[in-house]
Amino acid sequence: MAKKKHSLKDLLLVHELAFILLILLVATVGAIGIHLQEKSSQESNRINLLVQEVQQTRGDLYRQMKELFDAYFLDDIEARTEYNTFTQSVESHFAQLEKIAVGNAEKSAINELHVGYQAFVSETSALFDQHSALPSDDLKKKLHTDIETGLFSRYETLLAHTELLLNQKQIELDNQLKESKRKSTFLLFIPLILAILLLIFSRVFLKRAIVKPIEGVLKATAEISAGNLTHKAPEEGIEELASLSKAINEMADKLVTSQESLVRTEKQAAQGLLVPMLAHNIRNPLASIRATAQVMDDPSHDAETRESLSGIINTVDRLERWTGALLAYLHPLKPQPSNTSIREIVAGALEPLQQKITEKAIQLTLPTWPKPNAIKNDVVFTDQHLLEQVIYNLLLNAIDASTKTGHIEIQLEINAKEFILHLLDRGSGMPFTPDPSAMSAPTTKRFGTGLGIPFAFKVCDALGGGLQFTARADGGTAVTITLLKVLNLSNHPLAKR
Repeated sequence: MAKKKHSLKDLLLVHELAFILLILLVATVGAIGIHLQEKSSQESNRINLLVQEVQQTRGDLYRQMKELFDAYFLDDIEARTEYNTFTQSVESHFAQLEKIAVGNAEKSAINELHVGYQAFVSETSALFDQHSALPSDDLKKKLHTDIETGLFSRYETLLAHTELLLNQKQIELDNQLKESKRKSTFLLFIPLILAILLLIFSRVFLKRAIVKPIEGVLKATAEISAGNLTHKAPEEGIEELASLSKAINEMADKLVTSQESLVRTEKQAAQGLLVPMLAHNIRNPLASIRATAQVMDDPSHDAETRESLSGIINTVDRLERWTGALLAYLHPLKPQPSNTSIREIVAGALEPLQQKITEKAIQLTLPTWPKPNAIKNDVVFTDQHLLEQVIYNLLLNAIDASTKTGHIEIQLEINAKEFILHLLDRGSGMPFTPDPSAMSAPTTKRFGTGLGIPFAFKVCDALGGGLQFTARADGGTAVTITLLKVLNLSNHPLAKR
């Protein structure tokens, strides 16, 4: 499976997104750090405010005690008013404490502290109403024992417990702040590490996906310009460079094809000058040799002599056919169309092959020919003799490729404008793919010239048709001949010559 190529545009987009992601990551880490710092600062301010409010309650409580002692020892008539003022101040502090307290532990401690203060206020308020009626010793006892060492001491204990709780929270907050700073520092290193990794990756990627392929392209262009057309540019790297390398390789292949075509053209031109002279010089001696062999052929000769004479005649005929095929292929074809039928053409091609078909016991299946008056009959306006030669050569190849008792089938399709003739065999198949532009084709025959298939391509092209070779799934070859029903020479390229 081919590895999918990535375009430079897509890769640049990925790098841009990576850098944007790094920026967002840095911004996120900074925002988290700022948020943690702000949250810690707010929590610290809240705890400090709690401590401050608690200290305010203690200060106001001391002032209340002072006003109580002033009322007893100094008979201060304004002591009760001042006492009530401080009571309101302490209650406002407790209201503020309840508002800013968070969590069950803080709320419970403040509630206990509030309850203790209310018990203190309840006892001390009663003393303001009773201090004139109580004996001096009882009043001293209440002030010293019940109030100072009892309620006030209990309130101090609750106050100390609350302050301890708030101090513990402050310590926890400080530890959390240190941990947040440590995490923020660690998180700040992550974008830096990622940026370094991205830089390294970009450098390696640029070298592998861009620099190295460009070097390969430059080397390929230098090799091709030096004449080494078989050198290939590596089709690797980004999509654009891979496409460039592919285009260079295709250009080199086309140059190779053009070079081969030029060589073939030069060879064909040379053969076009040489073959007619060779054919003329060969045919005359061949005719003399055949005539002499026919004259010498006498029934009175022994079997070996007659077999030798027959072999001479057959060899001369074979050489004559080769010479004629070579001449026919090298010279422009000039179709001489006439009205005929596909059936007559196939019959004319099969007639000289009957002996070979019989010798190999080939099973031949012919199509069901249309009736003469049928709507889709097999009447065609084409060059009968050229087409017979094509079908003869193709059927001869099929017979030679088939084993004894093999099977060859001829099928016919008819549509509005053309005939499609299929020649199907179960032979060994073709070891090569025929090239319509080739001057000759490979041959597997001992005495083959390799001109039969190129000649067939040339005739089909001259008759406005087509020729196609296909390997059959179960072995053998399928040859498809497409032929126009009516050959229009006025639009044919040969008509202009």
